[in-house]
Amino acid sequence: MKLLIAIGMSAAAAFATGCGQRDASQGADATPPSADTPLPSPSAVTPPASPTASTELSPTQGHSASGVLSLSAEGESVRLTGSLQGLTPNGQFGFHIHEKGDCSAPDASSAGEHFNPAGKQHGNPQADDHHAGDMLNVISDAQGSAVVDARAQGATLGSGQPTDVQGRAVVLHEKADDYSTQPAGDSGARIACGVISAG
Repeated sequence: MKLLIAIGMSAAAAFATGCGQRDASQGADATPPSADTPLPSPSAVTPPASPTASTELSPTQGHSASGVLSLSAEGESVRLTGSLQGLTPNGQFGFHIHEKGDCSAPDASSAGEHFNPAGKQHGNPQADDHHAGDMLNVISDAQGSAVVDARAQGATLGSGQPTDVQGRAVVLHEKADDYSTQPAGDSGARIACGVISAG
C-alpha cells in the first residue's frame, strides 16, 4: 500500500513539473522581440509634401506671350519655374503676382494691383521693402523665349493665410520693372496673365 502511495505521489510531481515547463514555454512564445530587432529608419519616413500649384499664362489682346509655370512653397517664399514664349527677343519684362485671380479683361486689368497683403511699397524683391507679389524681371533670349526661376518672397501657397497666392494671378508686363516707381515699377502694359490653380 505504501508503495502504491509513493508511486502516485511521484506521478503527481512529474505531472506538475511537466505543466510548469509547458507554461514556461508558452510564456516564452509570448516574449516581445528582442532589442536587436531592427526598427524602421527615420529617413524611411516620407515627410509631408509641400503644396504645389500651376498657372498657364495666355496672351492679352494684341500680344503673343504665353507659357506654363509650376509653383511650390519653399520656406518663406513661393517659387515659380517654367518657360515663356512669344516675347520680344533679348528683352526684360516685369513679372508679378496680382491680387485677383481674374484674367478675363482683354488687358488683364481684371487681375487688380500687385499682391500686397502687408501694405508695403513696391520694390526689388531682394530688398526688405517690396510687395509679396514682386519678383525679378523675366529675361528673354534671342528667340524670344525665357526660362523662369523666380521667387515671391513673403508669399505662401495653400496656407489659407492673407499671404496665400493660390487663386490669384501671375502677370507679365511689356517692359522691365525698375523696382522703384510706384506703384508697379513703370513696367507698362500687361502682355500675359494666368490664374494660379492648386496642384
